Amino acid sequence: MCPVNAVQTYRYLQPSTLRAAGLDLQTSGGPAANPRFFSGFFTTPAAAAAGLLAVAEVARTRYHQPVSSASLDPVVTGSRERLRFESFSGCCGVYARMDVVPAGFDGEVVGHGTTNVDVNPPLREALARVGGIDPLHVAVGPNDLTVSTMDGAVVERKVPLPGRWLRGFAEVQVLTAGFEPRAEIPAAEAVAFLRRLPSARDRSVLWAVPAGRTLRLTSRPVPGAVCLAGAGRLAALRGLLRHARSLRVYGPAVRAGSPAVPSTWELDTGALRLSLTLSPEPYRGFSGEGAALLALAGDEVIDDAELVGGLLAWDPTVDVAALADATGLPDDRVRAALAQLGTAGRVGFDVAEGAYFHRAMPYDAGRAERDNPRLVGARTLVEQGAVHRDEEHATVRSGDEDYRVRRLPDGSFTCTCQWWAKHRGQRGPCKHALAVAMMAEVTV
Repeated sequence: MCPVNAVQTYRYLQPSTLRAAGLDLQTSGGPAANPRFFSGFFTTPAAAAAGLLAVAEVARTRYHQPVSSASLDPVVTGSRERLRFESFSGCCGVYARMDVVPAGFDGEVVGHGTTNVDVNPPLREALARVGGIDPLHVAVGPNDLTVSTMDGAVVERKVPLPGRWLRGFAEVQVLTAGFEPRAEIPAAEAVAFLRRLPSARDRSVLWAVPAGRTLRLTSRPVPGAVCLAGAGRLAALRGLLRHARSLRVYGPAVRAGSPAVPSTWELDTGALRLSLTLSPEPYRGFSGEGAALLALAGDEVIDDAELVGGLLAWDPTVDVAALADATGLPDDRVRAALAQLGTAGRVGFDVAEGAYFHRAMPYDAGRAERDNPRLVGARTLVEQGAVHRDEEHATVRSGDEDYRVRRLPDGSFTCTCQWWAKHRGQRGPCKHALAVAMMAEVTV
């Protein structure tokens, strides 16, 4: 059974505040204690403030399961020409990210790093008052800092980051890597569309279909449609609507009869992008989707991840083809290695740019496997010699039962166990299928 929370220790010099000179976001992490890896102004302060509030709102919202909001501080990454602010909702069913592009800030990312950002109630109140031409200066970390010694100490804050956040980061980057742009509508049409959505209490699964300059809703999937499960979960977008130029929607390919799938909804202001990625259904958190499991099943994936991880630069995007050339690995093994790195929070995926990006989180790469019961169970079955292959089929002995596992032409699996009967492949493979994949050295 995996732990609910993983306590990580961060150091803050003082609470985040909005001063006369601008916004000071107190941070932790990076190459030295409390580094300042960015200092400058947001060029669209009101929009940036609205975006930060949206990311913080998602982090403190309980769309399904209640959790302690004290453990949900957004994450910020600085990497050359990008600043990224990320969070998950308390139930891990909504992933929010604000990407600030070069046009969005007047300053320089002088260092590279990822850290937890303290967005406290006073700061949220201050951000809510930013408007018009009010300047908004961001200093990510204090300029001068002395590491704690026996002679003195900075404020130390223990932040319990939920273990499901780690698994959520891993799952989201695997799922969104298969998304494609499905629709783009002007901001005015986006306002009208969001106003037509059901209330926050409505948890039905709807589908948005491109219709000229807008989107129409239907209760059934059709080719080209985008899943919208729990429409009220898009509420965090509303604060940025008056600054946006367009709304873009991304998702996987669907057809008539397709089950509910995740989707990404992104507002673009030109200076920044605010996106919300929704899980397939309101009660489903990304941490349990299982999309990354097959990629983590291969014996060589950990070694590949170490090789690929050593080559990651702090560029805004990660070039898979360049990594394949540099490592001599085929593209599929590079992507599997990125999935493994994703379990340590080191890799994310940007649907707008169709590329991975690099971040660093205070987790070890092997933790996701240790915390995932299906992956642990599958390795145990392999070690026990419980898998017996017969061409494209296999029998797995688990406890007192034998389960038949069959590999389908598309690389997925079916199994006679209760897990597969309940989820039918929509929450990733069962431990029996994973064990067969390990034996066959199947990775995706």
